[in-house]
Amino acid sequence: MTMVCHRPEGLEQLEAQTNFTKRELQVLYRGFKNVRPTGHLKAQECPSGVVNEETFKQIYAQFFPHGDASMYAHYLFHAFDTTQTGSVKFEDFVTALSILLRGTVHEKLRWTFNLYDINKDGYINKEEMMDIVKAIYDMMGKYTYPVLREDTPRQHVDVFFQKMDKNKDGIVTLDEFLESCQEDDNIMRSLQLFQNVM
Repeated sequence: MTMVCHRPEGLEQLEAQTNFTKRELQVLYRGFKNVRPTGHLKAQECPSGVVNEETFKQIYAQFFPHGDASMYAHYLFHAFDTTQTGSVKFEDFVTALSILLRGTVHEKLRWTFNLYDINKDGYINKEEMMDIVKAIYDMMGKYTYPVLREDTPRQHVDVFFQKMDKNKDGIVTLDEFLESCQEDDNIMRSLQLFQNVM
């Protein structure tokens, strides 16, 4: 079985499409093509430059050893996999990272909306929001402080949904999401946390 190596688009093109310098892109690519889930001790001779969902989940789980990150990693993977190919290429990864780390508030919120819009129908329903929030709680694990009650995710979703569903039609549109998030000081502060990373 031969492995096909993926070579990313030209760095100049990626530099023009993202908020990263050529040097930053080189560092990111080196890290991206060398990622391996735990248990893989032998270095790959030709890293594919592409990450599938299972590998993505295994890598993501390493950051949350006390919880179950598999569902959140699943949703995150599909938000990164914008072409729905079942794999995340370096271009997909670096484009999303550019938005999350250095994008405008509007770009970050649009990306986050896309993450919550699981079925990609253009709006968020309560079930989708519940799925993402529950996945976040599962990822954080049982060692959170203070200890969470079983119904905590549902309570948070009820509060968020009540605030975001401005016209009370049972769905949150992109415009409602953007408006609600921009009115919330905590959300706005959290969007600035990673502004100066890298």
